[in-house]
Formats: sequence, C-alpha cells, structure tokens
Amino acid sequence: MDIAVVVPPRLRLGNEDQYDRRLLRRVRIASATDIVGLVLEGTLRYTELSRRIEGVSQKMLTQTLRGLEADGFVARTVHPTVPPRVEYDLTELGRSLAEPITALRQWTETHINEIERARARATPEAGKAP
Repeated sequence: MDIAVVVPPRLRLGNEDQYDRRLLRRVRIASATDIVGLVLEGTLRYTELSRRIEGVSQKMLTQTLRGLEADGFVARTVHPTVPPRVEYDLTELGRSLAEPITALRQWTETHINEIERARARATPEAGKAP
C-alpha cells in the first residue's frame, strides 16, 4: 500500500528550511513502519522480525534495519555467542514514533474497505481472479 506524505510548505524543497528526503522516505516505507511497530512491543531478534513481517526479503529487511539504525530510530545489539545473536530495540527517537504509527494503523483499519473499493474502481481488473 502506498502512503502519501503531505509535506508542509515550510519543508518543501526550494524553501529555506529544506528536509532530508531520504529520512522521510525511510520513515514512510511500509517495512520500516512494520519494524518500528513490532519493536514497540519489545526487543526482537532479526529472525523474529523476518518471521513476523510478511513479504519482505532478507535483503530489504537488512537494508531497512541498517537505515533505521543509521537514522537513530533503532539500536542494534550483537551478543558474542556462536552464532552471534543480534537484537533490535527502539531508541528514544524510535519510541517517539509510537503515536503516529498507531494512528496510521487505526486510520488504515477504519478506511481499508474504502481504499479497496476505490482501487477496484480505478483498476477493474484488480477485482478479477487471475
């Protein structure tokens, strides 16, 4: 599902207060919000994340986790065991995403039927079986 992000005029490119588009893209990536949403429940190992997030490749999960860590949303802990145990937890900045992510999930649950009807009208073949 694509999510449109409305950028206030003061943050649009071309104005004095520019923003880092890479950060906005990363925050709005569905897998990133899934990861943050899951880790809000508590520290998780990489394997747990990969099992609980449907449809994300190992490569995409790794890239997204690295990006979230680089941006300061996620803390990565490697335990010196064989094999190494890697855990992910949210930083204070990552935990600050709890409210907006919860609101987005609730909004999606409320409006999913409308979205699916609109999509079916826009692409009639979407509602047909393959």
